[in-house]
Amino acid sequence: MSVAEVQAVPANAAPERVLIFDTTLRDGEQTPGVHLNAPEKLEIARQLARLGVDVIEAGFPAASPADFAAVQAVARAISGATVAALARALPQDIQRAWEAIGQARQPRLHVFLATSPVHMQYKLRKSPPEVLEMAESAVRLARSLCSEVEFSAEDATRSDWEFLAEVCRRVVRAGATVVNIPDTVGYSTPEEMRRLFRFLGQAVPELREYGAILSVHCHDDLGMAVANSLAAVEGGARQVECTLNGLGERAGNAALEEIVMALHTRRDYFAAQARVAPPRLATEQLYPSSQLVQSLTGVFVPPNKAIVGANAFAHESGIHQDGVLKERSTYEIMTPASVGVPESRLVLGKLSGRHAFRERLRQLGHELDGEQLSRAFQRFQELADRKGELSDADLVAIATGEAGPVPERYVLRYLHVVSGTGTVPTATVVLSVDGEERQDSAVGDGPVNAAFRAVQRLVGQRAELAGYSLRAVTGGADAVGEVTVRVRNDGRQYLGRGRSTDVIEASVQAYLHALNKMAEDAKTAGDFGNEQPVPKTGDEQPACVP
Repeated sequence: MSVAEVQAVPANAAPERVLIFDTTLRDGEQTPGVHLNAPEKLEIARQLARLGVDVIEAGFPAASPADFAAVQAVARAISGATVAALARALPQDIQRAWEAIGQARQPRLHVFLATSPVHMQYKLRKSPPEVLEMAESAVRLARSLCSEVEFSAEDATRSDWEFLAEVCRRVVRAGATVVNIPDTVGYSTPEEMRRLFRFLGQAVPELREYGAILSVHCHDDLGMAVANSLAAVEGGARQVECTLNGLGERAGNAALEEIVMALHTRRDYFAAQARVAPPRLATEQLYPSSQLVQSLTGVFVPPNKAIVGANAFAHESGIHQDGVLKERSTYEIMTPASVGVPESRLVLGKLSGRHAFRERLRQLGHELDGEQLSRAFQRFQELADRKGELSDADLVAIATGEAGPVPERYVLRYLHVVSGTGTVPTATVVLSVDGEERQDSAVGDGPVNAAFRAVQRLVGQRAELAGYSLRAVTGGADAVGEVTVRVRNDGRQYLGRGRSTDVIEASVQAYLHALNKMAEDAKTAGDFGNEQPVPKTGDEQPACVP
């Protein structure tokens, strides 16, 4: 079939549900500066399961021993969703990925190989026939291990359509149950995506014959990732790959929350145009999911971000306010509650009990038990003594601070700072270092700099500060401030977070959090010291992904 012969999707086709493939833990972690440890990945994965996504891509096991361990932990813990692991079209990658997810209740191997002329010539240095053989062999091996196999044609939107169709035919016959068509560099437009998927749907009859589906994965380099993904759905895609808050390489991926709410809010349009039903997700978990990812990655969404931004349901104009007060639908096409934004606050104070605290956290999408709950409740009581009343935002800040705790080699015991006009900023810090209390003082360009210098002297290492940011996570003069720091050591970056009504204390807590991550990472690397690197065969592809 030629490209010119592409026809629209038949109007009498039976409605099909769109599947949501979340790749926050894999592609989202490729956001520059983001590094998630295993407990943090597991916390996000559990929230994704509560959200109800169909597939959780846990990571790229061959990338490092730490990523292998994180993928394995997610695979063992998650039920109710398929857990996928990414692999290049290389036997050692595929075997490694299977070792990581083999114990999952619903595992999927996700194999990728580039198909565009520029990638085949300059990156793979292989001819089209060689690429066809690699793709087919890789999928056949993956299918011998796992009943669910996804194949991604990296840089598909810059590939020759006829060649792309032949790749699809080969991999489906070899056992692929899902064929993903990524817009890897965000190059395409909605109309091109719609036509490409309609073409593949008709040019690859093996999709229907073998019961395989088409998937789409779009990047946002030209700001069209969500639009391109939805256009692909109109063209026949039945799985959309996306990330919470649109995290990902360069300008990021299509934002999960925007795709899901577009399909829900405009179900009439998509039912008529593409005969699809919206995904079965607990949409009220979208906002809590977004908040959790922001906290653990340190990448915060702008206030005007669709669906989950602070202003998404705010009305400033008097005309808009009047309309909403009379009838919400005048200016709101979805309710705040439908995405988990609380319209009313349950305010807890210092007299509130542990049960009420835990229940409100559960309503906000945060399940804490045991020691995590005890530490969080203690922090709640400390803040309540200072503030009197705590809002939902305060509670989320406390809960996310307790999710996925890092073993604390360095613990802040005491902090005293002297600063002001005409005064040399000086900080005195007492730390518990491996259980031993140490004290030191230092001066600096400011109170935070002085405190950081004192910490560096106490821990005996000088990690380079690569980034520092401060924001208020709650309102009012007694707001909780959240500090995010990034430290660099041996080419790796570590994100630390700290929260307090005292921004200097929050800064030191954030710095220590990053140092504790660095120490734990070194310990984990030691634990996997007996792992052997992936052997080189001469057929390696660079570790870039769709």
